[in-house]
Amino acid sequence: MKLLAFAASSSSKSINKQLATYAASQVKHRDGVEVEILDINDYEMPLFSQDKEEVLGQPQQALDFFAKLGQADAIIISFAEHNGSYSAAYKNLFDWTSRIDQKLFQNKPMVLLATSPGPGGAGSVLAAATGSAPYFAGDVKASVSVPSFYDNFDSEKQALTNPELVDKLQSALSLLNV
Repeated sequence: MKLLAFAASSSSKSINKQLATYAASQVKHRDGVEVEILDINDYEMPLFSQDKEEVLGQPQQALDFFAKLGQADAIIISFAEHNGSYSAAYKNLFDWTSRIDQKLFQNKPMVLLATSPGPGGAGSVLAAATGSAPYFAGDVKASVSVPSFYDNFDSEKQALTNPELVDKLQSALSLLNV
């Protein structure tokens, strides 16, 4: 089984990447599970527009990202919230990739996560992602918001510290059946 995890953020200090990596590590110990952590910076492309698409066609980065999604048996995404919505980096990658195939998540089981430094836990973007994923062939098994990241996550140990959130995450991850 192959589990693909990534943060929908281009920040080198992304708390969402820390959360996605932690979540994947909770599954990694299971027999036969291979985990791959992606960095969406490896798939950076010009801002999507129909004009650029006419000139560029389908960029190799979008084709490569689509292939990575297709090779996975399950997906974990942790969403950064920028002004209540997706980060520009993720939205651009999503837009380019959805032009290859609108069903870009390819019916993969998914756990969607989000966190922020504040008490909202990036809930707005998580709700948008959870609501829209089925339109793009995402089989969302669960979603978990982690509020007040720095109060609930030990960055030195790279681990959630809040037992209630640990339980929520474990329950969500168990639904991936990997």
